[in-house]
Amino acid sequence: MSSEEQKTSPSRKRPTTDEFRAFVATGWSPRDSAVTPRSEAADWAARRREAISAAFPGDRLVVPAGGLKVRSNDCDYVFRPHSAFAHLTGLGSDREPDAVLVLEPRRSADGEGSDGHEAVLYFRPLADRDTEEFFGDSRYGEFWVGARPTLDDIESELGVTARHIDEFGDAVAKDVDAVQVRVVRDADPEVAALVDRARHAASASAGSEQAEATAERARDADEELAARLSVLRMVKDDWEVEQMRSAVEGTHRGFDAVIADLPEAVRRGRGERWVEGVFGLHARHHGNGVGYDSICASGDHANTLHWIKNTGDITDGDLLLLDAGVEVDSLFTADITRTLPVSGTFTDAQRGIYDAVYAAQEAGIAACKPGNKFSDVHAAAIRVIAEHLHAWGLLPEGIDVEATLDPDHGQYHRRWMVHGTSHHLGIDVHDCALATREQYNDAILEPGMIITVEPGLYFKADDELVPAELRGNGVRIEDDVLITADGCENLSAAMPRTSADVEAWIAGVWAGRGA
Repeated sequence: MSSEEQKTSPSRKRPTTDEFRAFVATGWSPRDSAVTPRSEAADWAARRREAISAAFPGDRLVVPAGGLKVRSNDCDYVFRPHSAFAHLTGLGSDREPDAVLVLEPRRSADGEGSDGHEAVLYFRPLADRDTEEFFGDSRYGEFWVGARPTLDDIESELGVTARHIDEFGDAVAKDVDAVQVRVVRDADPEVAALVDRARHAASASAGSEQAEATAERARDADEELAARLSVLRMVKDDWEVEQMRSAVEGTHRGFDAVIADLPEAVRRGRGERWVEGVFGLHARHHGNGVGYDSICASGDHANTLHWIKNTGDITDGDLLLLDAGVEVDSLFTADITRTLPVSGTFTDAQRGIYDAVYAAQEAGIAACKPGNKFSDVHAAAIRVIAEHLHAWGLLPEGIDVEATLDPDHGQYHRRWMVHGTSHHLGIDVHDCALATREQYNDAILEPGMIITVEPGLYFKADDELVPAELRGNGVRIEDDVLITADGCENLSAAMPRTSADVEAWIAGVWAGRGA
């Protein structure tokens, strides 16, 4: 029964008498007095907070989790906290809507400088059973959505100071004329607006020009915080790497399940949706769910790079491009692509495309080593793509490999390989996205970074510049690669990649499940 039904249906109107409230508030067993034990993520999150604290001494840093979003009428989408909030608290899954992490600057003992920050988490704690919220609030009430943690629970679990969210407004505005406040703006517009009002009130006595200049500096300060939080996620700690290993492991299971059910996907029709559902089942069982909308693209749909409609049939003879990843409860996600021959065997033309992409990926992975630039990975992979396209006679007359790789006058190969080869991966599937170009594309690879390597070739069915046997085939191979001290580790190496190994993978799964 929805909360709207309760509001509108006379027969289901929520009782509101004092007698009923008293009745609901009594007769319950005592709650467990034990508090939530310390999270394994707590100490790692504390180190990340220390890094941000050191970058912004004396500033008040406001990092919201974000709020619930209405999906339809009185139903909300499943909540996912903002990535910066999750990274700095260790909270994942669906925790805690409307919460705000504040790093409150501490003054040194002599009062002359900064002594780091106190981490304070403002959130909506568990309400007592004699409150209206307990029974009557369909969005937050324990009767409707389950019990939330108490203040003591959060302090025990995360090692931070916990306070009620109702105290946040006064706390963020305190001494705002003397303390620079920075907020992660995109996490929660209401929190950002509240911070802006506090800033405006502090500068109200200044002239309009000075107030506008102050507001502009504040926006710049917010952007600087967002970029620094993005860069902080580039190098993973040991705990984060283990989360990524778990995400990759769950993704491998999901791919195995899809392969096992490929004949059923063909038989039922609308097979792309069947594949999406099978993978989603395993993603939800292993972790929090999928890390992004799965691309389950069969045949010519594989040539639409972000094909997430997944409305098509899957037919014997097609290639199925499956780009999918499991997000574990900590919100770290895998991002893996395999291109599978639906019949179990590549045609000669399909194998030729696939092997070219595999060769390009091998070149990209070989460039994944400390000391190289992030952009070197793409450069290595795209050169191999260009070489194959030139050898096949697909580049314009007079355009050789060097000419097409010329960034100012070439790029003809991008007709068939439009996207980049790599991106950072972690809590977000396209992680660290708010870093500057210099911090991202021009950055030197370091141990602990995790990036994808995902070249592809896409020959649309209506592309008259390619031979007929290539048309309607799209191939991408994508793996999740950890930069190590002496090179790299392919975290998803257990998932077969060569054309022959992919065929053997499919045959083995089918044989093991009686397909």
